[in-house]
Amino acid sequence: MPGAPEGSLRVEALGPHHDRSSFASGVEALDRYFRSQAGQDARKNMAAPFVLVLPDGAIGGYYTLSATGVKLTEFPADITRKLPRYPLVPATLLGRLAVDQNYQGRGYGRFLLANALFRAVRSEIASFAIIVDAKDEAARRFYERESFLPLPEQPLKLFRPMADIRRLFDGP
Repeated sequence: MPGAPEGSLRVEALGPHHDRSSFASGVEALDRYFRSQAGQDARKNMAAPFVLVLPDGAIGGYYTLSATGVKLTEFPADITRKLPRYPLVPATLLGRLAVDQNYQGRGYGRFLLANALFRAVRSEIASFAIIVDAKDEAARRFYERESFLPLPEQPLKLFRPMADIRRLFDGP
């Protein structure tokens, strides 16, 4: 993963050996999902949860990726004018992203986001954009600082075109 300090942090697929019981991000819905639903979603191929494992083995945060579709008409017109007129545009959903309160303010949220973007852009599955549903205004601002754009009719639903993400990792 670009930008990762060698041997200090790693992101890996959630497994049964990861202790999720004490994870607390401060957002109850994200904590409850991670503690009780994430493993089941992984087993049923509903979402792919990934965890940030710290040097001491603690879980510093997590995110989930899954496939989704977005109606063509939900994107801004200037984005869709060169796209085929399919009713749904394939996308990758960054469904959840959270950092444990004990580790917030250390850049781990950006680290997890970069890892998610890298993983999504390296996928062989076609995807026009990464989609996020911001839980609140603070989350919306976080994603906007990372160059995500709001969908016109849904300001808490944001996207970043995959072509833009690819340039982050491959260059212009």
